[in-house]
Amino acid sequence: MTRSIKEFLRRDLVVNNLEAKSAEDVFKKMSPILLEAGFVEDSFFNGLVNRESKFPTGLLLGKYNVAIPHTDVIHVKKPAIAIATLKNPVKFNSMDGNGSVDVNIVFTMALNEPHSQIVMLQQLMFLIQNESILENMLQAKDSDEVYDIVSSFNCNCE
Repeated sequence: MTRSIKEFLRRDLVVNNLEAKSAEDVFKKMSPILLEAGFVEDSFFNGLVNRESKFPTGLLLGKYNVAIPHTDVIHVKKPAIAIATLKNPVKFNSMDGNGSVDVNIVFTMALNEPHSQIVMLQQLMFLIQNESILENMLQAKDSDEVYDIVSSFNCNCE
């Protein structure tokens, strides 16, 4: 059975209009949210920083760009996805190795099974290819609206 994005989402893991100056700043602000909710270990922040330095996650999509940072399963207690729409774009290194990308939305994955990371990445790829969903997320008035937009997305990825 394929798990859906909705299974990994919670309203308290969504931040709308996050103010951040760098990718590391995004991690500094999102990691405690996952930590306090019991999803990750204390080492999660450092795990994100280390993995992002070796395997950048910025994706240049066009009008709206995203990053999908994640780290090794040893830093995760329970699976979750934290979402941040950014008040102003933040530079992430590009996944393809070609410079940096001004990112508008960050999907931080905390997954405790290597296979589930692949499944969630596939589903997120379907979601982020829909420019109108990304636009709606960025125009949302609050975190609840962002949550509702993402949780109502149905991936026919099979």
